[in-house]
Amino acid sequence: MRRSGFALPRERRVQEDKSHILTQIQPSQERKLRLRWLVALTTLPLFGVITAFGIAPQTAETVENVSVREVVEELTLPASAPTDAQIALQTPLWQTDTVRKDDTLGSLLNRLNIRNPEAIAFLRQSPDARALASKLRPGRSISVQTTTDGQLLELQYRYDGNTALEVKLDDNKYTAQSLTLESETRTELKSADIRSSLFAATDAAGIPDSVAMQLVQIFSSDIDFHLDLRQGDHFRVVYEAGYNNGEQTVPGQVLAAEFINQGKTYSAVLYRDASGHSEYFTPEGKPLRKSFLRSPLEFSRISSGFSTGRMHPVLNTLRAHKGVDYAAPTGTPVKTTADGTVLFVGQQRGYGNVIILRHAGDISTVYGHLSRFAADLKKGQRVSQGDVIGYVGMTGLATGPHLHYEFRIHDKQVDPLQVALPELPKTSVANLEDFKQQSRRLQEQLTLLENIKTASIE
Repeated sequence: MRRSGFALPRERRVQEDKSHILTQIQPSQERKLRLRWLVALTTLPLFGVITAFGIAPQTAETVENVSVREVVEELTLPASAPTDAQIALQTPLWQTDTVRKDDTLGSLLNRLNIRNPEAIAFLRQSPDARALASKLRPGRSISVQTTTDGQLLELQYRYDGNTALEVKLDDNKYTAQSLTLESETRTELKSADIRSSLFAATDAAGIPDSVAMQLVQIFSSDIDFHLDLRQGDHFRVVYEAGYNNGEQTVPGQVLAAEFINQGKTYSAVLYRDASGHSEYFTPEGKPLRKSFLRSPLEFSRISSGFSTGRMHPVLNTLRAHKGVDYAAPTGTPVKTTADGTVLFVGQQRGYGNVIILRHAGDISTVYGHLSRFAADLKKGQRVSQGDVIGYVGMTGLATGPHLHYEFRIHDKQVDPLQVALPELPKTSVANLEDFKQQSRRLQEQLTLLENIKTASIE
Protein backbone atom coordinates (compact mmCIF):
# COMPACT_ATOMS: atom_id res chain seq x y z
CA MET A 1 0.00 0.00 0.00
CA ARG A 2 1.29 3.37 -0.82
CA ARG A 3 1.23 6.11 1.92
CA SER A 4 0.41 9.69 1.13
CA GLY A 5 2.76 12.59 2.13
CA PHE A 6 6.49 12.70 2.31
CA ALA A 7 8.54 10.38 4.54
CA LEU A 8 11.44 11.95 6.54
CA PRO A 9 14.79 10.34 6.26
CA ARG A 10 15.58 8.05 9.16
CA GLU A 11 18.66 10.02 10.32
CA ARG A 12 16.69 13.19 10.64
CA ARG A 13 14.01 11.56 12.79
CA VAL A 14 16.59 10.20 15.18
CA GLN A 15 18.18 13.64 15.56
CA GLU A 16 14.82 15.28 16.39
CA ASP A 17 14.05 12.65 19.02
CA LYS A 18 17.33 13.35 20.79
CA SER A 19 16.73 17.04 20.79
CA HIS A 20 13.32 16.49 22.34
CA ILE A 21 14.79 14.34 25.11
CA LEU A 22 17.52 16.91 25.88
CA THR A 23 14.90 19.61 26.13
CA GLN A 24 13.05 17.65 28.84
CA ILE A 25 16.28 16.92 30.83
CA GLN A 26 17.61 20.54 30.88
CA PRO A 27 15.21 22.06 33.51
CA SER A 28 16.03 19.28 35.98
CA GLN A 29 19.72 20.01 35.69
CA GLU A 30 19.16 23.73 36.24
CA ARG A 31 17.28 23.01 39.45
CA LYS A 32 20.18 20.87 40.70
CA LEU A 33 22.59 23.69 39.95
CA ARG A 34 20.54 26.20 41.91
CA LEU A 35 20.41 23.83 44.88
CA ARG A 36 24.17 23.49 44.83
CA TRP A 37 24.63 27.26 44.92
CA LEU A 38 22.19 27.58 47.82
CA VAL A 39 24.08 25.00 49.86
CA ALA A 40 27.32 26.79 49.16
CA LEU A 41 25.96 30.16 50.31
CA THR A 42 24.51 28.80 53.55
CA THR A 43 27.77 27.22 54.54
CA LEU A 44 29.70 30.51 54.33
CA PRO A 45 28.76 31.64 57.95
CA LEU A 46 30.01 28.29 59.20
CA PHE A 47 33.41 29.10 57.82
CA GLY A 48 33.24 32.39 59.80
CA VAL A 49 32.40 30.51 62.99
CA ILE A 50 35.24 28.14 62.44
CA THR A 51 37.52 31.12 61.93
CA ALA A 52 36.24 32.67 65.17
CA PHE A 53 36.93 29.48 67.05
CA GLY A 54 40.34 29.53 65.59
CA ILE A 55 41.04 33.05 66.77
CA ALA A 56 39.33 32.89 70.23
CA PRO A 57 42.03 30.94 72.06
CA GLN A 58 44.61 33.50 71.03
CA THR A 59 42.34 36.43 72.24
CA ALA A 60 41.71 34.80 75.65
CA GLU A 61 45.46 34.54 76.22
CA THR A 62 45.77 38.31 75.52
CA VAL A 63 42.94 39.34 77.95
CA GLU A 64 44.76 37.74 80.90
CA ASN A 65 47.29 40.60 80.80
CA VAL A 66 44.58 43.41 80.88
CA SER A 67 43.94 45.21 84.26
CA VAL A 68 40.28 45.35 85.40
CA ARG A 69 38.66 47.97 87.77
CA GLU A 70 35.05 48.53 88.92
CA VAL A 71 33.38 51.87 88.17
CA VAL A 72 30.08 52.84 89.96
CA GLU A 73 28.15 55.90 88.83
CA GLU A 74 24.68 57.27 89.82
CA LEU A 75 22.34 57.65 86.92
CA THR A 76 19.40 60.08 87.20
CA LEU A 77 16.35 58.72 85.47
CA PRO A 78 14.09 61.28 83.80
CA ALA A 79 10.87 61.85 85.82
CA SER A 80 7.74 60.91 84.00
CA ALA A 81 5.12 63.68 83.71
CA PRO A 82 2.03 63.12 85.95
CA THR A 83 -1.15 62.22 84.19
CA ASP A 84 -4.28 64.38 84.30
CA ALA A 85 -5.89 61.88 86.67
CA GLN A 86 -2.91 62.09 89.07
CA ILE A 87 -3.02 65.90 89.01
CA ALA A 88 -6.74 65.84 89.77
CA LEU A 89 -6.21 63.53 92.75
CA GLN A 90 -3.51 65.83 94.18
CA THR A 91 -5.63 69.02 93.89
CA PRO A 92 -7.32 70.14 97.16
CA LEU A 93 -11.10 70.31 96.91
CA TRP A 94 -13.52 72.96 98.23
CA GLN A 95 -17.02 71.89 99.16
CA THR A 96 -19.94 73.66 100.82
CA ASP A 97 -22.67 71.97 102.84
CA THR A 98 -25.58 72.99 105.07
CA VAL A 99 -26.00 72.00 108.70
CA ARG A 100 -28.92 69.59 109.02
CA LYS A 101 -31.47 69.38 111.80
CA ASP A 102 -30.09 66.13 113.24
CA ASP A 103 -26.39 66.93 112.68
CA THR A 104 -23.75 66.40 115.33
CA LEU A 105 -20.15 67.52 115.02
CA GLY A 106 -19.15 63.94 114.20
CA SER A 107 -21.76 63.42 111.48
CA LEU A 108 -20.94 66.81 109.93
CA LEU A 109 -17.19 66.14 109.79
CA ASN A 110 -17.81 62.68 108.34
CA ARG A 111 -20.04 64.09 105.59
CA LEU A 112 -17.43 66.73 104.78
CA ASN A 113 -14.72 64.00 104.45
CA ILE A 114 -12.58 65.40 107.30
CA ARG A 115 -10.74 62.29 108.46
CA ASN A 116 -7.31 63.23 109.82
CA PRO A 117 -7.23 62.81 113.63
CA GLU A 118 -5.31 66.06 114.20
CA ALA A 119 -8.07 68.19 112.66
CA ILE A 120 -10.87 66.31 114.45
CA ALA A 121 -9.11 66.67 117.82
CA PHE A 122 -8.49 70.38 117.21
CA LEU A 123 -12.11 71.08 116.30
CA ARG A 124 -13.34 69.22 119.38
CA GLN A 125 -10.85 70.49 121.98
CA SER A 126 -9.46 73.87 120.98
CA PRO A 127 -11.19 76.76 122.83
CA ASP A 128 -10.86 78.87 119.69
CA ALA A 129 -12.64 76.28 117.53
CA ARG A 130 -15.39 75.18 119.92
CA ALA A 131 -17.86 77.55 118.28
CA LEU A 132 -18.28 74.94 115.55
CA ALA A 133 -19.64 72.35 117.98
CA SER A 134 -21.49 74.68 120.34
CA LYS A 135 -23.15 76.82 117.66
CA LEU A 136 -24.30 74.27 115.09
CA ARG A 137 -27.60 75.60 113.76
CA PRO A 138 -29.72 73.96 111.03
CA GLY A 139 -29.63 75.81 107.74
CA ARG A 140 -26.27 77.51 108.24
CA SER A 141 -23.59 76.89 105.63
CA ILE A 142 -20.09 75.51 106.14
CA SER A 143 -17.25 75.40 103.59
CA VAL A 144 -14.14 73.22 103.82
CA GLN A 145 -11.04 72.59 101.74
CA THR A 146 -9.64 69.06 102.04
CA THR A 147 -7.22 66.74 100.28
CA THR A 148 -8.57 63.60 98.65
CA ASP A 149 -7.42 61.52 101.62
CA GLY A 150 -9.46 63.64 104.05
CA GLN A 151 -6.88 66.06 105.48
CA LEU A 152 -8.45 69.38 106.46
CA LEU A 153 -6.71 72.42 104.98
CA GLU A 154 -9.23 75.18 105.70
CA LEU A 155 -12.71 75.55 107.21
CA GLN A 156 -15.16 78.47 107.25
CA TYR A 157 -18.41 78.44 109.26
CA ARG A 158 -20.71 81.43 109.77
CA TYR A 159 -22.24 80.88 113.19
CA ASP A 160 -24.21 84.13 113.36
CA GLY A 161 -25.13 86.93 111.03
CA ASN A 162 -21.88 88.88 111.12
CA THR A 163 -19.32 86.46 112.55
CA ALA A 164 -17.59 83.41 111.08
CA LEU A 165 -15.14 80.82 112.36
CA GLU A 166 -12.04 80.25 110.21
CA VAL A 167 -9.73 77.26 110.76
CA LYS A 168 -6.51 76.90 108.76
CA LEU A 169 -3.58 74.49 108.53
CA ASP A 170 -0.33 76.51 108.62
CA ASP A 171 3.08 74.83 108.93
CA ASN A 172 1.46 71.54 109.97
CA LYS A 173 -0.40 73.32 112.80
CA TYR A 174 -4.08 74.26 113.02
CA THR A 175 -5.16 77.76 114.02
CA ALA A 176 -8.64 79.24 114.50
CA GLN A 177 -9.99 82.78 114.59
CA SER A 178 -13.29 84.64 114.45
CA LEU A 179 -13.86 86.91 111.48
CA THR A 180 -16.27 89.83 111.23
CA LEU A 181 -18.12 89.61 107.94
CA GLU A 182 -18.77 92.64 105.84
CA SER A 183 -22.41 92.83 104.86
CA GLU A 184 -24.70 95.13 102.96
CA THR A 185 -28.19 96.06 104.10
CA ARG A 186 -31.11 95.61 101.74
CA THR A 187 -34.82 96.24 102.11
CA GLU A 188 -37.08 93.22 101.63
CA LEU A 189 -40.77 93.49 100.77
CA LYS A 190 -42.93 90.39 101.25
CA SER A 191 -46.63 89.54 101.44
CA ALA A 192 -48.59 86.35 102.11
CA ASP A 193 -52.04 84.88 102.81
CA ILE A 194 -52.88 82.87 105.92
CA ARG A 195 -54.05 79.40 104.87
CA SER A 196 -53.32 77.31 107.96
CA SER A 197 -50.93 79.19 110.28
CA LEU A 198 -48.69 82.24 110.41
CA PHE A 199 -45.49 80.19 110.15
CA ALA A 200 -46.80 78.20 107.18
CA ALA A 201 -47.55 81.49 105.42
CA THR A 202 -44.15 83.03 106.20
CA ASP A 203 -42.34 79.85 105.10
CA ALA A 204 -44.20 79.85 101.79
CA ALA A 205 -43.29 83.50 101.22
CA GLY A 206 -39.62 83.01 102.21
CA ILE A 207 -39.92 85.22 105.29
CA PRO A 208 -37.47 84.37 108.12
CA ASP A 209 -38.92 83.09 111.41
CA SER A 210 -37.42 86.03 113.31
CA VAL A 211 -39.47 88.41 111.16
CA ALA A 212 -42.61 86.35 111.84
CA MET A 213 -41.92 86.63 115.58
CA GLN A 214 -41.57 90.39 115.27
CA LEU A 215 -44.97 90.55 113.60
CA VAL A 216 -46.45 88.71 116.57
CA GLN A 217 -44.83 91.12 119.01
CA ILE A 218 -45.86 94.21 117.04
CA PHE A 219 -49.54 93.26 116.76
CA SER A 220 -49.90 91.14 119.92
CA SER A 221 -51.84 93.89 121.71
CA ASP A 222 -54.49 93.90 118.97
CA ILE A 223 -54.42 90.33 117.62
CA ASP A 224 -54.44 87.15 119.68
CA PHE A 225 -52.41 84.85 117.43
CA HIS A 226 -53.76 81.80 119.34
CA LEU A 227 -57.41 82.53 118.66
CA ASP A 228 -57.93 85.33 116.15
CA LEU A 229 -56.22 84.10 112.96
CA ARG A 230 -58.54 83.05 110.16
CA GLN A 231 -57.99 81.46 106.77
CA GLY A 232 -57.81 84.27 104.22
CA ASP A 233 -56.15 86.79 106.55
CA HIS A 234 -53.43 88.70 104.73
CA PHE A 235 -50.29 90.60 105.69
CA ARG A 236 -47.55 92.69 104.10
CA VAL A 237 -44.20 93.47 105.64
CA VAL A 238 -41.11 95.58 104.90
CA TYR A 239 -37.95 94.59 106.76
CA GLU A 240 -34.18 95.00 106.64
CA ALA A 241 -31.86 92.15 105.73
CA GLY A 242 -28.07 91.88 105.81
CA TYR A 243 -26.32 90.12 102.91
CA ASN A 244 -22.79 88.74 102.57
CA ASN A 245 -21.57 87.47 99.17
CA GLY A 246 -25.14 87.41 97.92
CA GLU A 247 -26.41 85.26 100.81
CA GLN A 248 -28.76 86.60 103.48
CA THR A 249 -26.97 86.56 106.82
CA VAL A 250 -29.08 88.73 109.12
CA PRO A 251 -32.86 89.15 108.88
CA GLY A 252 -33.12 92.58 110.44
CA GLN A 253 -35.81 94.69 112.01
CA VAL A 254 -39.33 95.11 110.64
CA LEU A 255 -39.69 98.63 109.22
CA ALA A 256 -43.40 98.55 108.40
CA ALA A 257 -46.21 96.02 108.38
CA GLU A 258 -49.89 95.71 107.64
CA PHE A 259 -52.03 92.83 108.94
CA ILE A 260 -55.61 92.27 107.81
CA ASN A 261 -57.31 90.08 110.42
CA GLN A 262 -60.99 89.14 110.01
CA GLY A 263 -61.48 92.11 107.68
CA LYS A 264 -59.90 94.68 110.01
CA THR A 265 -56.61 96.32 109.06
CA TYR A 266 -53.81 96.94 111.55
CA SER A 267 -50.78 98.99 110.47
CA ALA A 268 -47.40 99.65 112.06
CA VAL A 269 -44.48 101.88 111.13
CA LEU A 270 -41.08 101.90 112.84
CA TYR A 271 -39.82 105.35 113.75
CA ARG A 272 -36.19 105.99 114.71
CA ASP A 273 -35.54 109.37 116.24
CA ALA A 274 -32.30 111.33 116.18
CA SER A 275 -31.08 109.71 119.42
CA GLY A 276 -31.43 106.19 117.95
CA HIS A 277 -34.53 105.23 119.96
CA SER A 278 -37.06 103.25 117.91
CA GLU A 279 -40.73 102.53 118.48
CA TYR A 280 -43.72 101.38 116.42
CA PHE A 281 -46.56 103.76 115.67
CA THR A 282 -49.67 103.78 113.53
CA PRO A 283 -49.31 105.71 110.25
CA GLU A 284 -51.08 108.58 112.02
CA GLY A 285 -48.44 108.72 114.77
CA LYS A 286 -50.22 106.89 117.63
CA PRO A 287 -48.08 104.41 119.64
CA LEU A 288 -48.88 100.73 119.05
CA ARG A 289 -47.60 99.50 122.39
CA LYS A 290 -50.41 98.71 124.81
CA SER A 291 -50.26 98.37 128.56
CA PHE A 292 -50.76 94.55 128.40
CA LEU A 293 -50.10 91.79 125.90
CA ARG A 294 -53.02 89.51 125.18
CA SER A 295 -50.97 86.35 125.84
CA PRO A 296 -47.80 85.47 127.80
CA LEU A 297 -46.84 82.88 125.14
CA GLU A 298 -46.06 83.68 121.54
CA PHE A 299 -47.59 80.49 120.11
CA SER A 300 -49.67 77.88 121.84
CA ARG A 301 -53.25 76.64 122.12
CA ILE A 302 -55.76 77.19 124.89
CA SER A 303 -56.43 73.86 126.58
CA SER A 304 -58.79 75.23 129.22
CA GLY A 305 -60.54 78.60 129.46
CA PHE A 306 -61.84 80.71 132.32
CA SER A 307 -64.79 79.01 134.04
CA THR A 308 -66.81 79.26 137.27
CA GLY A 309 -67.18 75.49 137.36
CA ARG A 310 -65.32 72.67 135.61
CA MET A 311 -64.23 69.12 136.44
CA HIS A 312 -60.70 69.33 137.81
CA PRO A 313 -58.50 66.87 135.85
CA VAL A 314 -56.51 65.84 138.96
CA LEU A 315 -58.92 66.26 141.87
CA ASN A 316 -61.84 64.96 139.80
CA THR A 317 -64.20 67.43 141.48
CA LEU A 318 -66.24 70.33 140.15
CA ARG A 319 -64.51 73.59 140.92
CA ALA A 320 -63.90 77.01 139.33
CA HIS A 321 -61.03 77.53 136.91
CA LYS A 322 -60.16 81.18 137.34
CA GLY A 323 -57.54 81.48 134.66
CA VAL A 324 -56.57 80.34 131.16
CA ASP A 325 -54.41 77.29 130.46
CA TYR A 326 -52.03 77.46 127.48
CA ALA A 327 -50.78 74.03 126.37
CA ALA A 328 -47.15 74.17 125.27
CA PRO A 329 -44.02 71.98 125.40
CA THR A 330 -41.94 71.98 128.56
CA GLY A 331 -39.32 74.70 128.38
CA THR A 332 -41.35 77.14 126.25
CA PRO A 333 -40.41 80.71 127.33
CA VAL A 334 -43.04 82.60 129.33
CA LYS A 335 -43.12 86.40 128.96
CA THR A 336 -44.53 89.02 131.27
CA THR A 337 -47.57 90.69 129.74
CA ALA A 338 -46.83 94.14 131.17
CA ASP A 339 -44.27 96.19 133.07
CA GLY A 340 -44.33 95.30 136.74
CA THR A 341 -42.63 94.17 139.93
CA VAL A 342 -42.08 90.59 141.13
CA LEU A 343 -44.43 90.07 144.09
CA PHE A 344 -43.74 86.34 144.58
CA VAL A 345 -41.45 83.73 143.03
CA GLY A 346 -41.38 80.17 144.36
CA GLN A 347 -43.69 77.20 145.05
CA GLN A 348 -47.31 77.59 146.10
CA ARG A 349 -49.78 74.71 146.63
CA GLY A 350 -51.44 73.53 143.40
CA TYR A 351 -49.72 76.21 141.32
CA GLY A 352 -46.37 74.48 141.66
CA ASN A 353 -43.58 76.83 140.60
CA VAL A 354 -45.36 80.16 140.28
CA ILE A 355 -44.58 83.85 139.66
CA ILE A 356 -46.90 86.70 140.69
CA LEU A 357 -46.32 90.18 139.28
CA ARG A 358 -47.77 93.47 140.52
CA HIS A 359 -48.71 96.08 137.87
CA ALA A 360 -50.02 99.62 137.91
CA GLY A 361 -53.71 100.15 138.73
CA ASP A 362 -53.79 97.41 141.40
CA ILE A 363 -53.54 94.72 138.71
CA SER A 364 -51.57 91.49 139.18
CA THR A 365 -50.82 88.53 136.91
CA VAL A 366 -50.06 84.91 137.86
CA TYR A 367 -47.90 82.39 135.93
CA GLY A 368 -48.19 78.84 137.30
CA HIS A 369 -46.93 75.23 136.78
CA LEU A 370 -43.53 76.50 135.59
CA SER A 371 -40.65 74.07 135.12
CA ARG A 372 -38.13 76.71 136.23
CA PHE A 373 -37.65 80.45 136.66
CA ALA A 374 -35.50 82.89 134.73
CA ALA A 375 -32.00 83.17 136.14
CA ASP A 376 -31.60 85.55 139.10
CA LEU A 377 -35.32 86.41 139.20
CA LYS A 378 -36.18 87.55 142.75
CA LYS A 379 -38.89 89.28 144.75
CA GLY A 380 -39.00 93.04 144.29
CA GLN A 381 -37.29 92.94 140.87
CA ARG A 382 -38.61 95.23 138.12
CA VAL A 383 -39.52 93.54 134.84
CA SER A 384 -40.52 94.97 131.49
CA GLN A 385 -43.24 93.89 129.10
CA GLY A 386 -42.02 90.94 127.03
CA ASP A 387 -39.23 89.86 129.41
CA VAL A 388 -38.82 86.08 129.80
CA ILE A 389 -39.54 85.30 133.45
CA GLY A 390 -39.91 81.51 133.38
CA TYR A 391 -40.52 78.37 131.35
CA VAL A 392 -43.54 76.12 130.79
CA GLY A 393 -43.71 72.98 132.93
CA MET A 394 -46.15 70.72 134.81
CA THR A 395 -45.32 71.28 138.47
CA GLY A 396 -48.12 71.33 141.05
CA LEU A 397 -51.54 69.89 140.17
CA ALA A 398 -51.07 69.39 136.41
CA THR A 399 -51.60 66.42 134.11
CA GLY A 400 -49.41 67.77 131.29
CA PRO A 401 -47.09 70.66 130.42
CA HIS A 402 -48.97 73.97 130.24
CA LEU A 403 -49.02 77.51 131.61
CA HIS A 404 -51.78 78.60 133.99
CA TYR A 405 -52.26 82.37 133.53
CA GLU A 406 -54.43 84.58 135.73
CA PHE A 407 -55.39 88.25 135.47
CA ARG A 408 -56.40 89.82 138.81
CA ILE A 409 -57.91 93.22 139.54
CA HIS A 410 -57.87 94.11 143.24
CA ASP A 411 -56.83 90.46 143.85
CA LYS A 412 -59.96 89.14 142.14
CA GLN A 413 -59.55 86.85 139.11
CA VAL A 414 -61.16 87.98 135.81
CA ASP A 415 -61.15 86.39 132.36
CA PRO A 416 -57.88 87.49 130.64
CA LEU A 417 -59.48 87.02 127.22
CA GLN A 418 -62.47 89.25 127.94
CA VAL A 419 -61.19 91.97 130.26
CA ALA A 420 -60.81 95.48 128.87
CA LEU A 421 -57.11 96.18 129.08
CA PRO A 422 -56.11 99.57 130.46
CA GLU A 423 -54.69 102.16 128.07
CA LEU A 424 -51.23 103.65 128.36
CA PRO A 425 -50.94 107.41 128.71
CA LYS A 426 -51.19 109.03 125.29
CA THR A 427 -47.82 109.83 123.75
CA SER A 428 -46.93 111.47 120.47
CA VAL A 429 -43.97 111.55 118.12
CA ALA A 430 -41.48 114.20 119.18
CA ASN A 431 -40.69 115.26 115.59
CA LEU A 432 -43.97 114.71 113.78
CA GLU A 433 -42.76 116.08 110.44
CA ASP A 434 -39.75 113.73 110.39
CA PHE A 435 -42.02 110.84 111.32
CA LYS A 436 -44.45 111.63 108.50
CA GLN A 437 -41.62 111.59 105.95
CA GLN A 438 -40.40 108.15 107.13
CA SER A 439 -43.97 106.84 107.36
CA ARG A 440 -44.91 108.06 103.86
CA ARG A 441 -41.92 106.34 102.26
CA LEU A 442 -42.63 103.02 104.04
CA GLN A 443 -46.34 103.20 103.23
CA GLU A 444 -45.46 103.63 99.55
CA GLN A 445 -43.38 100.43 99.70
CA LEU A 446 -46.28 98.53 101.28
CA THR A 447 -48.56 99.79 98.51
CA LEU A 448 -46.33 98.07 95.95
CA LEU A 449 -47.40 94.73 97.43
CA GLU A 450 -51.15 95.25 97.20
CA ASN A 451 -51.64 93.27 94.00
CA ILE A 452 -48.93 90.62 94.30
CA LYS A 453 -48.41 87.67 96.61
CA THR A 454 -44.66 87.88 97.24
CA ALA A 455 -41.95 90.33 96.33
CA SER A 456 -38.40 91.29 97.13
CA ILE A 457 -36.87 94.66 96.37
CA GLU A 458 -33.21 95.36 96.98
